[in-house]
Amino acid sequence: MAGVWQHPFVNVFKHVRLEEWKKSSKEGDVTSVMDKTLKCTVYRVRGSIPAGNYIQLPKTSSQSLGLTGRYLYVLFRPLPGKHFVVHADVGAENGQSIRISFSNLFKEFKSTATWLQFPFVCGAVKGSVYDSTAQSARQDLVGPAPSGSRWTCLLLDLKFILSTYLSRNYSHLRSIKLCSNLLVKNLVTSDLLFNPEVSFNEARQAKSLSHGVSPMPREMAFPVPKGEKWHDLYDFISFPSDGSKLPYDSIQKGQSSRTEPGASRSPSREHSQPVTVSKPVKDRVSLIQQITSPRPMPRHVPLRTDSIPERFLSLRSRTEEEEESLSESNVEDDGGVHVYAHKGRKVTVHRSGKQSERVCTDSNRPQALSAIHGNQTLHPDPILTLRKIIGFGGCTERCALWTHTGCSVVYPCHAVIVVLTVKSGEQRFLLGHTDKVSSLAFNGSCTLLASAQTGPLSMVRLWNFQKGSCLAMFRTHAHSVSCLSLSHSGSVLCGVGKDGHGKNLVVVWNTSQASRGGEVVALAKAHTEVDIHTMKITFFDDTRMVSCGRSNVRLWRLRGGSLRSCPVNLGEYNHLEFSDLAFEVGHSPEREIEDRTLYVCSLSGHILEIDYKNMSLSNVRRVQPSQQRHSERREKQTLRSGPGIAVSSLSISATFYATGSEDGHLRLWPLDFSGVFLEAEHEGPVSCVSISPDGLQVLSCTSSGELGVLDVPSRGYLTLMRSHTDSLLAFSYHPIHAQLATVSSDNTIRIWDMHSLQQLYDFTASGETPCAVSFHPVWRALACGFSTGVVRFFDLESTALQAEHKQHRGAIVGLLFSPDGTLMYSSCSLGSLALYSISRTEQHVVRVLGNVVCKDADRGPQALALSTDGRLLAFVGPSEYTVTIMDARSLDELLRVDVSILDLDSTKLDSAAGLVFSPRPPNHLLVATTGNKILWLDSRTGRLVKEVAQVQKQHCSSLAVSRDLRYLLTAGERVIKVWDHQQAGSTRPQAFIGHSEAVRRVDFSPDQQCVISAGDAVFIWDFEAAPDPEDLVTDPAAALPRALHSSAAENGAEQGRDSTFIASGMPRRAAPRPCVLSPPRLDISPVRSEDRAEDVASESDVDSLEARAAQEESRVCEPSEAASVKSDGHSSLVIIECQPNRTKLPWVTKSKEGKAGPPLLSPPRPDAYIHFNARFKASGPAKGLCQPPVGQEILTLKAVIGYNGNGRGNMVWNPDTGFFAYTCGCVIVVEDLHSGSQQHWLGHPEEISTLALANDALVLASASGAGDGSSLCQIRIWDTQDGSCVKILQHHVAEVQAMRFSRDDRLLVTVGDYRDGGLALWSTASYELLANSRLSEPVHATAFNPAHAGSFACVGSRGVSFWRIDELGSGTQLKVFRATVPDDVGAAELTSIAYNATSVLYAGCSTGQVCVWDAQTHRCFMTWEADQGEIGVLRCKGNKLLTGSNTRKIRLWSVAAVQELRDRGSAASSSSVLMEHEMTLDGAVISATFDDALDMGIVGTTAGTLWYINWVENTSIRLISGHRNKVTDVAVGPGENHCATCGEDGSVRVWSLHSFELLLQFQVLNQSCLCVTWSPAPVSSFLKDKQHIAAGYSDGTIRIFSVSSTEMEMKIHPHPCAVTSIAYSGTGEVLLSGGKDGLIAINSPRTGMTIRVLSDHKGSPITSVECSRRKADELGLGAGELWLAASADRRVSVWASDWAKDKCELLDWLTFPAPDGDDEQDSAVPSLAAFCPWLPGTVVYTGFGIDKEVLFYGLVQKQVVLKIPLSHFATSLALSPASSHLALGSNERVLRVVDSSAGTQQDFASHDDRVHLCRVSPSGKLLFSASYNQVLVWDIQNS
Repeated sequence: MAGVWQHPFVNVFKHVRLEEWKKSSKEGDVTSVMDKTLKCTVYRVRGSIPAGNYIQLPKTSSQSLGLTGRYLYVLFRPLPGKHFVVHADVGAENGQSIRISFSNLFKEFKSTATWLQFPFVCGAVKGSVYDSTAQSARQDLVGPAPSGSRWTCLLLDLKFILSTYLSRNYSHLRSIKLCSNLLVKNLVTSDLLFNPEVSFNEARQAKSLSHGVSPMPREMAFPVPKGEKWHDLYDFISFPSDGSKLPYDSIQKGQSSRTEPGASRSPSREHSQPVTVSKPVKDRVSLIQQITSPRPMPRHVPLRTDSIPERFLSLRSRTEEEEESLSESNVEDDGGVHVYAHKGRKVTVHRSGKQSERVCTDSNRPQALSAIHGNQTLHPDPILTLRKIIGFGGCTERCALWTHTGCSVVYPCHAVIVVLTVKSGEQRFLLGHTDKVSSLAFNGSCTLLASAQTGPLSMVRLWNFQKGSCLAMFRTHAHSVSCLSLSHSGSVLCGVGKDGHGKNLVVVWNTSQASRGGEVVALAKAHTEVDIHTMKITFFDDTRMVSCGRSNVRLWRLRGGSLRSCPVNLGEYNHLEFSDLAFEVGHSPEREIEDRTLYVCSLSGHILEIDYKNMSLSNVRRVQPSQQRHSERREKQTLRSGPGIAVSSLSISATFYATGSEDGHLRLWPLDFSGVFLEAEHEGPVSCVSISPDGLQVLSCTSSGELGVLDVPSRGYLTLMRSHTDSLLAFSYHPIHAQLATVSSDNTIRIWDMHSLQQLYDFTASGETPCAVSFHPVWRALACGFSTGVVRFFDLESTALQAEHKQHRGAIVGLLFSPDGTLMYSSCSLGSLALYSISRTEQHVVRVLGNVVCKDADRGPQALALSTDGRLLAFVGPSEYTVTIMDARSLDELLRVDVSILDLDSTKLDSAAGLVFSPRPPNHLLVATTGNKILWLDSRTGRLVKEVAQVQKQHCSSLAVSRDLRYLLTAGERVIKVWDHQQAGSTRPQAFIGHSEAVRRVDFSPDQQCVISAGDAVFIWDFEAAPDPEDLVTDPAAALPRALHSSAAENGAEQGRDSTFIASGMPRRAAPRPCVLSPPRLDISPVRSEDRAEDVASESDVDSLEARAAQEESRVCEPSEAASVKSDGHSSLVIIECQPNRTKLPWVTKSKEGKAGPPLLSPPRPDAYIHFNARFKASGPAKGLCQPPVGQEILTLKAVIGYNGNGRGNMVWNPDTGFFAYTCGCVIVVEDLHSGSQQHWLGHPEEISTLALANDALVLASASGAGDGSSLCQIRIWDTQDGSCVKILQHHVAEVQAMRFSRDDRLLVTVGDYRDGGLALWSTASYELLANSRLSEPVHATAFNPAHAGSFACVGSRGVSFWRIDELGSGTQLKVFRATVPDDVGAAELTSIAYNATSVLYAGCSTGQVCVWDAQTHRCFMTWEADQGEIGVLRCKGNKLLTGSNTRKIRLWSVAAVQELRDRGSAASSSSVLMEHEMTLDGAVISATFDDALDMGIVGTTAGTLWYINWVENTSIRLISGHRNKVTDVAVGPGENHCATCGEDGSVRVWSLHSFELLLQFQVLNQSCLCVTWSPAPVSSFLKDKQHIAAGYSDGTIRIFSVSSTEMEMKIHPHPCAVTSIAYSGTGEVLLSGGKDGLIAINSPRTGMTIRVLSDHKGSPITSVECSRRKADELGLGAGELWLAASADRRVSVWASDWAKDKCELLDWLTFPAPDGDDEQDSAVPSLAAFCPWLPGTVVYTGFGIDKEVLFYGLVQKQVVLKIPLSHFATSLALSPASSHLALGSNERVLRVVDSSAGTQQDFASHDDRVHLCRVSPSGKLLFSASYNQVLVWDIQNS
């Protein structure tokens, strides 16, 4: 917990308050001076003796700073001509203290076990004599600082220094000592890498930073004058350094003047070592050479898999004993063989259960919408089925086997084993390997198949080939297994690989019991120095093997548990490199079984015949190249002396031999090798040949990725599979023809037939790599982009290059066609974007833009995204933090969204990684970010619609949405996930593995019947949820938008288009406007229902809207002057538009009910955080409550914990009367700030959106949603004197955004949100609706003019509207003058408003600017940038202005010059404002109230916190706190003085039950805390002086916190998944925990050990664990402590445990029935169980069942003894230990209290959402109930 407050950095000088010298000390000449360069105060340390002149932090050596940041930043400047010394004392994890010193006194690097001394090389001014000397010298000038030495930012990687030089793990910085002579500005520690030349503002605007590098904070920044560059003024030095001059181990400036953190280079003598980098940084740092040659760190490779592990997979890593035995076993040389064997040692075999292994694995990842995926499952399951794979090889092309029937072949394709039927081409797959398959082997009958995967996780799998199931899986004790051989009987398996030291290792296993469920046992192992290329077990003896390799052929034998070998004497042929071997086929009965001939081939062309029995060489032949005679004739191939052809593979049948050679030929020879009788030439070297069992076919493989079969009788050749030889980069599916185009790093473009998987075309680009490919949507043509920046257009019908475009200089990362094929788009890695016009005859460049796309070559192949109607083009750029949307036909920018600021809680800048448009309305743009999120953006407004976090294990590399908008595909690393597109936050996705490399792209086929994924190979999956093909439009032209399709007639379109192009095809200086394709119309139509067919208005839609506007024109008043406006008395609104943007808007006539008609145009939700958006709730209010009789209520509300950070303006305070109120859910909390007592005003049925307090503080108005069956929202009027509701107003159809009382409190104005779009004016005398108006734009805020009682203003999306109220005899009329946002502000929304006393209006903008208006003349006369984010709150008093924004900052401004500027204009003496104060809070500012002087006030934030702000004292005090996210559990401590709550935000908070103030908070980052429990009253010695809180987290850990010491004492990890329930035993000796997987762990809080794990509930999440206060023997149920556990499958287990005797006995097992078929409701209703305090030996249960009821089950009677019916299923349960009361929460937002003895029930409706939590205090006096983040505390009467 110590590191939480230190993030993102710690200002050390500020931390110790250096200026006070209380926590630090100084000695000698130490003074503070003003530095002219930095324009700030710095500290100067000077003196001739460094030991006598210094600054030391902390004050004494016995103290410690305790700073855990990995990086230490020292901002200092050496004094010219002087020496300086800096000492930093750091602590290692083993407790050792180590001093790190650097100085220009040191001449060379020195080190001891506790001290490291580094020379510091001072930099010099560029061009100086010192600089020139240093450049020409071999060694930098180590010595005094030169004249003109500059300010330096020094970065020390403390973790790297300790790890590299002393092999220690860094813990913290203890102290630091700054000795003369130097100037120092500051010291900073952090886990982040900062770039000094980029400020935070610059990073947000344009500049992109390296991954893991952050902009420089303001407190560390050096000033840079305009036009200057940072590196020209200052030095940045990082250690490790990239300096090239000696000494290597010195701290010096790097070679480049622009050294970026984390990018330093190493000197030539270095060697790399792995370094673990801290989690917040996630960067890779290069290591410099270690001149002291420290001992190398042992490298332990954890056993892990890069992809999702299989459900039943269990792996075992090598034990320490085995590691030691392997490292210490140095066996003497025995003929080149090192024998190493374990007699009788068994290899653990981890096998699956009875079911076959599933590759489709469920993923339970947290996401932003609901923190964890919901329990709903995606159907059908599995939704994808692997049908076909295009690919072969991966790790090796030397493995291909025939089945025993000769009908199928088996071969590896990366991590998948493919079984291909030769005739039909059908494929089936053996899935389970997590890395590339390196070898395959059959037994003699082909019933068993052995396979091995390469890499450090080298596994061997044994398969039942017929069933396709994995029988066993085990480690090989080696990595990079290159060869497997299975004996003819299948009883012995032999494998060849490498051990941990790189030596060849041969392992032999006994596999005879594997098919019967037994284990695989290692028989022997042998280390050898000889090379082994091929090794096979002889088919006649399972204990004998033969091998060949470079310069050896060896015979092996297994005997007595050891494996020994001997070489065959090859004589003069001993130097050859042998590649393959085979035994002769067939045998005479009179010959001994060992009397066989062994054939061995070599890469020199020799084929050796070896007498196996006598171990002698009997014959040698050699394959020669054929000789050309005459012009056409070729000599017959023979074997004789001369130059040979490399033979790589050999296969033998009873009638002929087959060889495969490096020249690409498969040759068939007779048994006497007299000559070749049949050969087949391939495109690449033949790597493997195999003759079928019937001898009629020969299988051949090539290193170029070709797999084929030669039919010997017919002499026909069939290509079974072709493959790319390197990773795939992109693919494209033709919309009409079933063809797929792929591009790969092997520099080829290939076209595939999707039915037969055959390769149709192959284009090769020598020296260029194709990066992107796209099929033309109509023609049989494609475009391909290359690494050189060239875009080529190929015509497939003529197989010719039709066009070549060279507009780009970088690699092509994006390539798309418009839906009708008339336009093409391309982008490159250097940021350029090009638009082309495509026709049959010509192709022209329409427009080229530079520096608009993010400069990143890794963004392909989805760098560009095009909407399905072809109107919008989206891409990431110009920086990685922004997404830009353009008009696809003109490349005019329409919208730019900054994705880095969408997450207000994140401390890092998130950047976009990929994007795609949804194929149908509402046309959302889906953006994948590097923060592992997917953002749904409104493509018209840029508004964030929703987001899902933790999408993939790492970042998401590809996205695709199904055409019906039902499903979403994501790819990340090696995993593909399928999501429910509409409910991505609540439905669990399905995950699919199989790829061994990162998936570059995934997409649906055009007919939506299958899914294609590409990475290492092309995987084609059947999409089980595909729509009926007959329901899909197959003609792409028919599916085009009308505007596009109507212009697709090529002749007319091309003639019109050609007139705008230059004949040469070069782009014009100014882009021509398209003359045929009009720009797209953005949707401004009314919001329609969800089943709306189109979201973008078509031409007919626009015409109809225009017609409707024309019909309204007769009712529009457009006066020439405002003064001459007249009304007929029947209308309540007159609109006056400011020139020149006057727009005709309709009159809105007041109806009899006082409501305005429906809006003509209703825009989408505005992109402003200050606009209220009610939290989504799946629950609904109940009907027919059991109201308690007055005065007989069992519960009374005592306190509310929390503040609703989702509200807007939902806090009021009057400094004169002291009235203070805020909202939490649907409750108004009125609190006395002096005593802390609360009043609670109830009545609202829904979440309260905003509050308004009258100026005299006698009346409070509150607004909420309807929720009570009414179609209108509620506005309640409260009397603040007695807290009574005096009136309920209903007018708005949606939530109320803002409310304000007039200056004289006679009027109340209310404004609806964007869905309501209405404004209402009320009289406070009778609360009659005086006037109402329909707004033309969403309004965010409103305010009355204090200088004119009858005028007010509103600000919204388009500008500010000034309203005037005219009271006429017949009624009230509103007049409005609309003024647009000034051009200087740009495209911004006005989001906040404030008046001063002289009719000056301040309006805050979404861009951070403040606009100042003269309310009398409606003129904006001043603007300034007040913040970097959206300003949501403005308050003005006199000459002071307060701003609050979503950057979490509040600022106080002096605006005295504004009034003079308004009156005198340019003649004013000053035109500037001054920021006086600034504070940073914990969330975006949503409410603020201050006194008349703006000296003190209260501010509310989205984090659920209310702060007391005092500008005079510059202090901020937390008044009210609450959880920001869902509260998951509550626990009450012994004595009931404190309680603890935990939440999904990862926090555990401790509250006082007297004042209900927050006392402690324990925060765990990136985890959710799901349960919490308080240790019982101390009875044991180890708990005597402490109270503990145990909390369970989503990562399976339990953390135990000490309340007294306020720190974490222990962390336990008993569960592999989330901990869902936790409880202490009655004595506190044992901690019980239940997991999401159904496992129950019994843990010791004393030792942290997990004593036992119970798996009785396995498979269903544990919902509750409880220990009884009564012993089992008291109830006659045995001995020990009684406890129970309940799981989500409606099962309850009751146990009796004697912890001291380690005894745990199951007493009873309860299963409760439920109706079939309602799984959704079953998952929504938890199973809850608890012991009944007033009925000993009774378990109370409630959950989903046939009836809604609570059951009392007697453990002694073994039956249900009592049933209490309910009106709703219970979602929470609590029992009072002091009375017979049950508290039950429900999904209907009702808290019901049942008196089981009296049979009465009372309902309490004070929550605005599902009551998911109920807890009763140990004394039975208090009841806690929670819904989402609202916690209510109730007094239980008569308890």
